[in-house]
Amino acid sequence: MSCNLRSKILEALRADAEGNIAKAKANVEVYLHQPVGIGEHPDVLGAIQEQLDIIAHEEERIEVLEEHFGVRDDDVDVDWTA
Repeated sequence: MSCNLRSKILEALRADAEGNIAKAKANVEVYLHQPVGIGEHPDVLGAIQEQLDIIAHEEERIEVLEEHFGVRDDDVDVDWTA
């Protein structure tokens, strides 16, 4: 079994960015549907903006991975058992 460390690291970086995007999207949905349930965020619009900033930042990271390291969505073949 060959271990392509470069590929595994790049895949992990992309997966981390995608996971952060998914979490931020979930937070935005909560804020949009249940804004009164989030007591620590009296500024709902500000809280949503923070999540949008996270999404933008992570999408930028993915673009950098694609442009500079050739990591594409269809290239990612994660073997979670390894």
